[in-house]
Amino acid sequence: MEKNLQQSSIRVIISGGGTGGHVFPALAIANALKKINPSNEILFVGAVGRMEMEKVPAAGYKIEGLWISGFQRKLTLDNLSFPFKLISSLWKAAKIIKRFKPDVAVGVGGYASGPLLQKAAGYKVPCLIQEQNSYPGITNKILAKQVDTICVAYDGMEKYFPASKIKKLGNPVRADILNIEGKKSEAVKFFGLDENKKTVLAVGGSLGARTINLSILNKLAQFKDKNVQLIWQTGKAFYTQAVEAASGYENIKVYDFITKMDLAFAVAEVVISRAGASTISELCIAGKPCLLVPSPNVAEDHQTKNAMALVNVGAAILIKDSEADTKLVYQTLELLNNTKSLQQLIQNIKKLALPDSAIKIANEVIELAIKNKK
Repeated sequence: MEKNLQQSSIRVIISGGGTGGHVFPALAIANALKKINPSNEILFVGAVGRMEMEKVPAAGYKIEGLWISGFQRKLTLDNLSFPFKLISSLWKAAKIIKRFKPDVAVGVGGYASGPLLQKAAGYKVPCLIQEQNSYPGITNKILAKQVDTICVAYDGMEKYFPASKIKKLGNPVRADILNIEGKKSEAVKFFGLDENKKTVLAVGGSLGARTINLSILNKLAQFKDKNVQLIWQTGKAFYTQAVEAASGYENIKVYDFITKMDLAFAVAEVVISRAGASTISELCIAGKPCLLVPSPNVAEDHQTKNAMALVNVGAAILIKDSEADTKLVYQTLELLNNTKSLQQLIQNIKKLALPDSAIKIANEVIELAIKNKK
């Protein structure tokens, strides 16, 4: 089979997005497919107005957009347009599939993957979904019965998916994060840091995290007092406020979005983060001590479940969202000065790393396509 995987050129649609937690795994799978066979053809399908429409072309891939968004659980005016968006997206998804003629369709979660895989399955195109979280999103739960393979990153997913379809292969991460060794000097120059000072990285996901941002905003002076540098990814909404607050601090580097996350990981002694599944996978591979602040605004509190998978084996520290303002910065600075705790966290989190996920998932995608071609 390995010989076939290397030699057979296939056509793949990858759908989904909305956040970095969906987009970056999707790109990692695409890159792995190209690494296995550069002649593999890949088309992305995303949601109009979401970040994939910018990030995917920047990575060198074609993308088509569907007019689709989520259905809000509370009554909103946006919900009135949802049926029309869904009909429009199903119609356009069918059109894309007929034109592109994929050998296999891949869904990574997010709005666009629902209509695309729904139509692909209807046209008997083999389908694979990749679920990043310990609690699946509604799109993947709906699609589970129709797809052929379900790739997951956590144990116990048979509670939500047919056990016969599940393959635990981990979450794909950006290729540059797979090897951050020896990049610290480059990172110091890139971020304009002092190599003799300790550095904290704070990220709230690609869209930012208000709780983390506010907790840091109110304690900027403590970083200066402790002679600690901070690389702070705020998201676009909070960026201007953060820049103004940090204007008097040379040790605070503010970004709305960090393009060189490998360098950020390479230079950071400690990371503050939400507990999105993709970010956790990156932290495990980078082997970074982290304080996780799970978002309370997600389905079934799945970020807390993600975080506890690390906390339960001594691989991370959990800070509740409601306690972040009083505890987050204090515990971060305390951890920075506790060499024993830092080493224990590094040792434990590295044990959880699954660095070959993208290639393994890509091989599953190719195998499905080849079976369909026979």
